[in-house]
Amino acid sequence: MKKFSPGLVPTLITVPVVVILLALSIWQINRYVWKVDLVEQINTQLASAPVPLPAGEIVPEDWQYRRVIVTGVFDHENELHLFSHADKGRKGFQVITPLRRNAEGDVVLVNRGWVPETRKEASDRPAGLFSGEVTVSGIARKPWAKGWSFMPQSNPETNVWLYGELQAMGEHIGTNVAPVFVEVDATEIPGGFPIGGQTRVTLPNNHFQYAFTWIGLAIAMMVIFVLYGVKRGRQNGED
Repeated sequence: MKKFSPGLVPTLITVPVVVILLALSIWQINRYVWKVDLVEQINTQLASAPVPLPAGEIVPEDWQYRRVIVTGVFDHENELHLFSHADKGRKGFQVITPLRRNAEGDVVLVNRGWVPETRKEASDRPAGLFSGEVTVSGIARKPWAKGWSFMPQSNPETNVWLYGELQAMGEHIGTNVAPVFVEVDATEIPGGFPIGGQTRVTLPNNHFQYAFTWIGLAIAMMVIFVLYGVKRGRQNGED
């Protein structure tokens, strides 16, 4: 090791970078463990029997992906249309209908499922417009908003929504709504539309690969640092 002489500047650059890369790898491993636990929790909730969705204030995070049942009367005149793609890239909309729970005195926005563009309006699918009190079973979902400033905005004027902007939807129909959506299960609907069961749980867990990437970069930097130090040390010894 007498011939190992990497120099001050390479050392001051390499050591902090390697420490950061190793810290990033540990963070990714922790994220991997967290994601595994989250997926297991969601799968457990999805496999559980549905429970009544409480009225009033609830914490959306506590109810995310929980199976629930709600009873009330659909307000088809105040449907909301969430732009969505279905299988094979077909364009269409997910129909979100207010469900007025008379006993509790509140309104739940229920995602009844997907319809093609030609069936967007309620008048185009009269057979599927339930009247009277109904009980629906589905999955609770917390709202979501636009992620980046450059992304397009929803258009309340045309009643076309791009995100699950629950509060804005409630304001659009002029009423307070429950703090979660309910996405109905796949059930047979007269006329075939809307098509329920549109819940998609996509939680990619690539954190282990990311961790190996950071570790690999740290090892590569250390190898380059050592080889450079040995080469420089030999050159200095020959002078």
